[in-house]
Amino acid sequence: MDLFEKCAKYDVAKNAREMGIYPYFHYLNSGQDIVVNMEGHRVIMIGSNNYLGLTSNKEVMEASIKAIEKYGTGCSGSRFLNGTLDMHMELERELAKFLHKEDVVTFSTGFQSNLGIISAIAGRGDVIVCDKENHASIYDGCRLSYAKMLRYEHNDMLDLERQLQSIEKDKGILIVTDGVFSMGGELCNLPEIVRLAKKYGARVMVDDAHSLGVFGEGGRGTASHFGLEKDVDIIMGTFSKSLASLGGFMACTHEVCEYVRHNSRPFIFAASIPPANVATALTALRILEREPQRVQNLQDISNYMREALKKRNIPIRKSDAPIIPINTYDDWRTFYACKELFDKGVYVNPCISPSVPVGEAIIRTSYTATHTKDLMDEAADIIQKVFEKLPDCAYFEKMRSEYEAKHNK
Repeated sequence: MDLFEKCAKYDVAKNAREMGIYPYFHYLNSGQDIVVNMEGHRVIMIGSNNYLGLTSNKEVMEASIKAIEKYGTGCSGSRFLNGTLDMHMELERELAKFLHKEDVVTFSTGFQSNLGIISAIAGRGDVIVCDKENHASIYDGCRLSYAKMLRYEHNDMLDLERQLQSIEKDKGILIVTDGVFSMGGELCNLPEIVRLAKKYGARVMVDDAHSLGVFGEGGRGTASHFGLEKDVDIIMGTFSKSLASLGGFMACTHEVCEYVRHNSRPFIFAASIPPANVATALTALRILEREPQRVQNLQDISNYMREALKKRNIPIRKSDAPIIPINTYDDWRTFYACKELFDKGVYVNPCISPSVPVGEAIIRTSYTATHTKDLMDEAADIIQKVFEKLPDCAYFEKMRSEYEAKHNK
């Protein structure tokens, strides 16, 4: 069998394009903001993770430009060797202080952060206990670690305890969870996770990619939100969302950070974060510290939109974060709805299997601190009009069957 045979047979994207409902790789003609120009027309953006609205902040952009003028465009090496700037160390110090941790290690991307942390901390003979709806980067980090991985049902603390009870006493245990789950927008049950970790001698790692700048005192994340900063061993986060940049980090004790710096292959063998991105993240962090009201603004506008969608009978899921999922159930129905919304001036994200279970497809909407009520009303009205005319799942099942029958002929 030819290695590329699977590629030749892959036709999911081609079929969606032929049906005119392919929803991916729309391109922007403008910067990321609350309203963007996308493929030549105005679109209200409720599908980005620009939670604090800092990607278009003038102070942030100016810091990025000045960093390029001073340091150039790249570091040409890993942090381990020639790729460490004084700014990298400055960012790590300020972030550690902000998160009330001893030390921070930064990574070149958020995905790489989970790979680098988990694969260094856990190894053969250890056990990682993982929420079933954790981010893909966590799963890949578990695989790279060669530790045994046990999964518990999503946010199910009884199942978590059952998994912990099954582990031999002499094993090192790491419980890993998203702080805010990226698809559904729910907070993890961190108080119970911490209680069980203490009971069974486990360490706790929280992925705060969607929590930093969103929850906690001054936007310090999930542990701060629950008053458990001293009880969470590792906080992971990203710079690509609230901090308007690119990269990620681990906040922990100095001892653990030193171990990761000298043992994490994704850290040692990857080029460091470019100067412009470091300056962007550092400036965004300082703005967050200086303007904590952005966190409240984000919650307020998200709650406003949540109520606006409820009033219009849009089938939203319960969520805690500035992520509001809309139930669409069927994959093709989701694609169709996203296309209609895009054509009418609203950008959203389709989420289908395997990112969600089969039959539980959603449209993922997410919000920004700088969104206005007028924009939210405009977007909600458009969503209402699309959903009032959106065919049910049976229609799309019939369409899919007819298309597949014709295609197979």
